[in-house]
Amino acid sequence: MPEDYFGEAVAARYDDSEGEMFQPAAIEPVVDFLAELAAGRPALELGIGTGRIALPLAERGIRVHGIDLSEAMVARLRAKPGGEHLGVTIGDFATTTVQGTFSLAYLVFNTIMNLTTQEEQVACFQNVASHLDPGGCFVIEVHVPDLQRLPFGETIRPFHVSETRLGFDEYDIVNQGLVSHHYRAVDGTFEKRSIPFRYVWPSELDLMARFAGMTLRERWSGWKREPFTAESTKHVSVWEKTPTSS
Repeated sequence: MPEDYFGEAVAARYDDSEGEMFQPAAIEPVVDFLAELAAGRPALELGIGTGRIALPLAERGIRVHGIDLSEAMVARLRAKPGGEHLGVTIGDFATTTVQGTFSLAYLVFNTIMNLTTQEEQVACFQNVASHLDPGGCFVIEVHVPDLQRLPFGETIRPFHVSETRLGFDEYDIVNQGLVSHHYRAVDGTFEKRSIPFRYVWPSELDLMARFAGMTLRERWSGWKREPFTAESTKHVSVWEKTPTSS
């Protein structure tokens, strides 16, 4: 079982963030996009967390089931209005299976990078394919690796600097590794939390999808279907399970 980096200490303040991802202006386009793809049929969220996306999607009449490694995060989900009605399975979403099939599976906000090896990421696509109906879709939202912004020979890039919080990404370019270091001011000192990731390229994800019997259907730079270009900092990609795949 992979290490859980979203335990009680993180879960207790996760929803208190004032970050853009928690604002209605950021959440609504995600839910619109996913609800359109689900078309009233069941959806599977990998890394459901505290329900930032699952709960408003369920309010649209979509039956959502989630998989998540963190019992602490899921406990926060359960405590929210409507959270008790969502099915959740505790486990590693690369390999954990649930009953039934779905018209839609999705991974948002870089969560695919929580799988820190290529083998785990490939297994995730195969696991998703086994849960999708023929013609069902798998959606991933993830950053495009920003190595162009990393000066040659350097491995550290700051992503947030303020009086109360510091954030630095540390790259292992040989192994496509990335460790995000978070420093948070608490009672006059800084608490540190470091989380490992594996960054992944769009073309690499397309190949993983092909191995799992899925093909790229669409790719955008955001949830409002903005065009994906060489300057895009993230992508929202949709792969479709071909009817002949098992």
